[in-house]
Amino acid sequence: MRIGVDELESGVRALFMACGAGPVQAASVARHIAWCESVGRANFGIERIPILIRRLREGVVDGRGNMAFEALAPSLARLDAAQGFGFDAAERAMDHAIDLARATGIGVVGVKDSNFSGCGAYYVNRAAEAGMISLALSNSFPKVTAHGGLKPVLGTNPFAFGAPARDGRHLLFDMATSALAGSTVREHMAKGIPLPEGLAIDTEGQAITDPSKVAGGALLPFGGAKGYGLSLLVEILSGVLTGAGIGPGVASMYSDFSRSGDNGQFLLALDVSRWMDWESYFTRFETLLALLHTSGNGVLFPGEIRWEHRQRALSEGVTVDGRRWQEILKLNPAP
Repeated sequence: MRIGVDELESGVRALFMACGAGPVQAASVARHIAWCESVGRANFGIERIPILIRRLREGVVDGRGNMAFEALAPSLARLDAAQGFGFDAAERAMDHAIDLARATGIGVVGVKDSNFSGCGAYYVNRAAEAGMISLALSNSFPKVTAHGGLKPVLGTNPFAFGAPARDGRHLLFDMATSALAGSTVREHMAKGIPLPEGLAIDTEGQAITDPSKVAGGALLPFGGAKGYGLSLLVEILSGVLTGAGIGPGVASMYSDFSRSGDNGQFLLALDVSRWMDWESYFTRFETLLALLHTSGNGVLFPGEIRWEHRQRALSEGVTVDGRRWQEILKLNPAP
């Protein structure tokens, strides 16, 4: 079935409010989920709703918590997310980083005591719309080995960056620093598709191809030592520096209902207009994009395909599994 983007957003907002979230946090969750569905990132869309509702109901996410900023320097701040939804925390943090960047040229906000924050591309897109080049990082529950190791000690630790484009189809790069994302493992499990070798290992270091066995083993960092190093950067900036959980200090969203996630996020915004006038920037940026396309037929810049999805979704609605959507609506406790 197809649902209009606005209808989807309002439906998700109403559901989360009915399940106990306050209006501000419910709105942030809904914006995030609707945007992800509209740009073809369904793995961060409605499929996440049941686990998010469960964590809300079991009290390990505080959907009404009072988040508070702490000023650290003219360009730096920290947000205590008060165990609230990571979607709301990261959105507030990026918006605050944008405000700081408008005032000083650069804004950096770290987040502690947060939870799963979803798709990093959403946050860097907000910054791009405000004329900022940006980064969005978050640490997560350990599923990934250190390079050369066997035991999972790091999360999939997503890394995202974005840059504004003249036509609003901004460059958006978003990836897990593991060889594959946890959502991809779940998708393979649901479809009964084996994993290629080289992505996950068991406790003896042997390749895992059965996705159902990954939970008993570990994912590998992408690109060996390179992905490992980038994952460490994410952990240092979003975990160590912010005061959030580190490694096993971050709770599993799917299996640990004894505590809040204590994820950390790190959001950075850089004001392009402090470096050059907008015409100069767009001309130089478009020169780079044109250069990418000369590499070969079918070459895309990061995020390019997302805007095709977005345009269609805004005109035709997003495609969702009708049965799944009806099951999600049944989570609403209201008669």
